[in-house]
Amino acid sequence: PPSTARAAPAAAAATGGPAGADAAPERLTPREQEILALLAAGDSNKLIARALDLSVHTVKQHVASILGKLGVANRGQAAAWWHAQSG
Repeated sequence: PPSTARAAPAAAAATGGPAGADAAPERLTPREQEILALLAAGDSNKLIARALDLSVHTVKQHVASILGKLGVANRGQAAAWWHAQSG
């Protein structure tokens, strides 16, 4: 199962997002970067909400914003973008 423990330090350290984060159509906020890192690690909205002390609804709103800013259709494409930028 996905683990927020392994993604949280990386997300916290990513103050400017992954390398090339400016390649996104719109710059992601620090919170969106944090959520994207957890999403890319395979965490569900529920796990992300628990890890960041947010409601699931708030996480869903952030995910929708991330998808829009990146111009992707789903979480998998957002995760692929994250991995491509940070790898």
